[in-house]
Amino acid sequence: MTSGATSGAVPEVLTMGRVGVDVYPLQVGVSLRHVETFGKYLGGSPTNVAVAAARLGRSSAVITRTGADPFGLFVHDALREYGVGDQYVTAVPGLPTPVTFCEIRPPEDFPLYFYRYPKAPDLEIRPEELDLPAVAGARLFWATVTGLSDEPSRGAHLAAWRARGRAPYTVLDLDYRPMFWPDEETARERVREALGHVTVVVGNLEEVEVATGTREPRKAGRALLEAGAELAVVKRGAAGVLGMTATETVEVPPVPVEVVNGLGAGDAFGGALCHGLLAGWPLERTLRFANAAGAIVAGRLACAPAMPTAAEVLEVLEVTGEGRTDRGKVTDEERADRGEGAGDE
Repeated sequence: MTSGATSGAVPEVLTMGRVGVDVYPLQVGVSLRHVETFGKYLGGSPTNVAVAAARLGRSSAVITRTGADPFGLFVHDALREYGVGDQYVTAVPGLPTPVTFCEIRPPEDFPLYFYRYPKAPDLEIRPEELDLPAVAGARLFWATVTGLSDEPSRGAHLAAWRARGRAPYTVLDLDYRPMFWPDEETARERVREALGHVTVVVGNLEEVEVATGTREPRKAGRALLEAGAELAVVKRGAAGVLGMTATETVEVPPVPVEVVNGLGAGDAFGGALCHGLLAGWPLERTLRFANAAGAIVAGRLACAPAMPTAAEVLEVLEVTGEGRTDRGKVTDEERADRGEGAGDE
């Protein structure tokens, strides 16, 4: 078991929102109509981010809700196995734990089928149920816009953000999924309402377009900063990643990978972003590290169990030449991540 949050301790990374069970085919390039065998995995974007952060050595926990059913118990088992605190995960009677199916058609086609009916339990998080001291005390709080799509979850997210008072790092993952919203305009209104409460915003081109009205990366980044963010991260797919603050603009290229399943790459990127921010790394180093973490998971089938360790990420950075910006100098911190002694070369 990896290190993770334990009951009674405020985790470094606290995420909030969607959870479920991912049911992925074990046959690649086959329609669900014809798939015969599946694997069962922990799923849900903010939950996967907590797993990714824990795999990198950060204490983490997730605030979410499951059904009172065997899949809900599986969620608890999986979180504990991955070292993620489950003290803020409770069951909602009468609602089933969500299940998500996908088809694996690499390199770019991974259609998702969400079964979140009649309503997902993770949208039943209530403001009065929150451990607000933990929310305020976490070094990094991560939420996604899915939690704004329905009540009482939307009110709970606003209550959490008020408790933090825009403390660093308060992260909003734009994570826009059209099937969770009545229309794009409603999503845009809710996202813009949220932007004034957070300090870091992360999204891909489609998601930043929903938030800002433009998918041109630099214009979108500036719009997010003008809305209140201190750091805007725009994921541009094959064009790499753009990071912007009021004083710095950084662009890093993608890490080449033979894609097996691209669905968990963004969550791995998110967990690695958390790690770099909490470590106080320069923005370029943080984005290169996050890029490599995402590439590793894109080359693997599942999401949560595919999250890499720091040593795996550093190995990819060294192999691809996309690593440190200090011209090859190996730091004591990186040696520790790889299990080496401080004096090793």
